[in-house]
Amino acid sequence: MENIVVKDVSYQYTRRNENDEVIETLSALSALNFSIEEGSFVCILGHNGSGKSTLAKLFNALQLPTEGTILVSGMDSREEKNIFPIRREVGMVFQNPDNQIIASVVEEDVGFGPENIGLPTDEIWQRVNNALSAVHMEAYRLKSPNHLSGGQKQRVAIAGTLAMEPKTIVLDEPTAMLDPSGRKEVLESVLELKRKKGISIILITHYMEEAVDADRILLMDSGKLVMDGSPREVFQNVERLKEYRMDVPLITELAHKLQKKGFPIEKTILKKEELEEELLKLKEEGFSLQESFTVSELPGLSEPSSEKQHLDMASVLQGISRKEQESKPEKEADIQEEADVQKDADIQKDADIKGEKPEAGDYIVEAEHLSAIFQEGTAMESFALKDLSMKIRRGSLTAVIGHTGSGKSTLVQHLNGLIKAKSGEIFVSFRENPPLVKSGKSFLFFKGKKTVIEKKGRLSLSEEGFDYRALRFKVGLVFQYPEYQLFEETVLADVMFGPLNQGKTREDAEALAKDALASLGIGEELYAKSPFELSGGQKRKVAIAGVLAMGPELLILDEPTAGLDPAGRDELFEEIAGLRKNYAMTILLVSHSMDDVARYADEVLVLHQGELKMEGTVEEVFSKKEELEGMGLGLPQIRALLFDLQKNGLDIQLGNTVEEAVSALSHYFIEEKRKGVSHA
Repeated sequence: MENIVVKDVSYQYTRRNENDEVIETLSALSALNFSIEEGSFVCILGHNGSGKSTLAKLFNALQLPTEGTILVSGMDSREEKNIFPIRREVGMVFQNPDNQIIASVVEEDVGFGPENIGLPTDEIWQRVNNALSAVHMEAYRLKSPNHLSGGQKQRVAIAGTLAMEPKTIVLDEPTAMLDPSGRKEVLESVLELKRKKGISIILITHYMEEAVDADRILLMDSGKLVMDGSPREVFQNVERLKEYRMDVPLITELAHKLQKKGFPIEKTILKKEELEEELLKLKEEGFSLQESFTVSELPGLSEPSSEKQHLDMASVLQGISRKEQESKPEKEADIQEEADVQKDADIQKDADIKGEKPEAGDYIVEAEHLSAIFQEGTAMESFALKDLSMKIRRGSLTAVIGHTGSGKSTLVQHLNGLIKAKSGEIFVSFRENPPLVKSGKSFLFFKGKKTVIEKKGRLSLSEEGFDYRALRFKVGLVFQYPEYQLFEETVLADVMFGPLNQGKTREDAEALAKDALASLGIGEELYAKSPFELSGGQKRKVAIAGVLAMGPELLILDEPTAGLDPAGRDELFEEIAGLRKNYAMTILLVSHSMDDVARYADEVLVLHQGELKMEGTVEEVFSKKEELEGMGLGLPQIRALLFDLQKNGLDIQLGNTVEEAVSALSHYFIEEKRKGVSHA
């Protein structure tokens, strides 16, 4: 039975001036036709600006189609009498939980919807209990939402919708701010509602792994429906998806690349367990890579000429053996040693730009015995940070990971003085330190002069007269939600605000703003637009540009890729890498994505319940599987696969990325063939 029917639906946004005259019309959706079956799980994918969120708002009559018809359980959303019945049947969870949290206590917020539809008190409390249990937020029921982390707020928003028990739940990026275990728990809770109560689930996401359990995937591009099928049908089109700025699950991408290498994997792989089963079967069957390869395709070998040379397996094995005798191949080098060498090279490159030579133990920020308590002295007192000590090395890209509510955001807000340390101490050491301001004596009718004292070296934020305003020019912070720090009428004016606030001339501020925008790929055609008209990815870049224009030495990015499509995520990280290279900048990345951390970070800090539980290189941290899983984190997907294969007898090098996995598995199965040749 069809639950939602979309007939010839189009939607246009109109932009008006102060005289209410239409100055611009933008088409968000165009001639959409499809239906959603009752009790089904449908995943909607698409790049930023493809029309996904607009479509979601049409499902529960928050917006009405410009043309065409939306039918919900046979009710036409254009008829005013149907609007509230439709909203009872279609629950909505937005990207930003602050848009739908209204009460001052968590349990009251969750019970707000059931109370509004007139349910008996006993049933309201039963639904509140069930909803909070489903998202594992029972312990926070008496907390104020204002004191929750972004991920915890998202769970409360989901619980509020679950408590309504609608026929359909539309989730617009609901897990963007959740840690890996939290993301898994929320999806399992939603799917359980589908199984037990027949609720239809419509999930909008940029996590391809969340789409593999869907009954159906709808792919949007520029307001049009361009693909419609099961996950296997959609994800088998790897190249086509990338043309739409989409991606496939990392496991699917790995299987696809192994197929191209010659591995006999016939079906489209969606899950880790499926690929593991295929590879273990190949091991049992004695499979070995023995088809012809181009030299450039083989791990550890380079192509001697521009013309590709095809070799038989015997030649390949001889070449590998000879190459091993001459020099150690890069991809067979110890991963940790390679990471350290690259890291040191990056730091040296950054230091050369500034004409400085980094020294061992050169730290830009240090925290010693830092503690933070929320609602201190009340019955709801809780520790956000507990006796935390850590160091951030100059020139590094350091990631901070931890479960939702572990203290990550609290920590970074201490580093630029948004929260002042009450217990413990923070030290900074910039290339050009902000001045300390020491006040003279003050009398009743006379204000003493202030003396600016210049100091060099390691400075404590708790030193008397420390200039926190100057500190915030040196430590730039980009929040989880970029719209929180965008406020000017135009993009250019917004980015110029920081330099002007520093005392720059208008000409200098404009030059700095344009340079920052250009470094992040924001073109001149957007300078005069309102920042609130931009897509999520563009807002994120403008927010970063506004901080970058002030010339910080430490850039803190709190969940910078949340809500970005796969292509936008990769572009942003490429631009972040450019900031390190061109500006000799230190990057502190707060992230829930273990895969992003594995690909881009040098060093990792792991927080758990306000304490620093681990620190080290990517390889050191992700080698501790059990400890990470115990903290609700886990391993990057590729490393988890290789770890399980290693446990099942494959003598392979562990790695964290698709490229490393292809190399490790290719070497293993080539090595198996070489063993056979040598025995012969």
